[in-house]
Amino acid sequence: MSSSLHRRRATCLVLAAAAALLPVTACSGGNGNASSVTSTASSAPSPAAQITMKNFAFDPATITVKPSQKVTVVNKDAVAHTVTATEGKAFDTGNIDGGKSGTFTAPSKSGSYRFVCTYHSNMKGTLIVR
Repeated sequence: MSSSLHRRRATCLVLAAAAALLPVTACSGGNGNASSVTSTASSAPSPAAQITMKNFAFDPATITVKPSQKVTVVNKDAVAHTVTATEGKAFDTGNIDGGKSGTFTAPSKSGSYRFVCTYHSNMKGTLIVR
């Protein structure tokens, strides 16, 4: 099995498991009234961190992850992109060809890390590690 297919299957399994854990509704304490539980977006680290590059932009442009967490990067454009930290050598995916994906490991130190595509300087984002 190719490593790309293996990564896609692993990502799908992680996402399916995470979705199964999300509460949708809950029952009240037996009085027959059901109450819905609202799930809200938070800036908490994602269990399966992913950045998508599409239309020459990062989505999401700001992502929060845990220290040393693996981040999957998917390039949906037809041209190559990178995810490269702007300061130091905190992380760099290297070249990710159009239609391909790659990964990098988030820094182990908490903080805010700006990143760009080295080929397209208008593509900017922020990785928050906490």
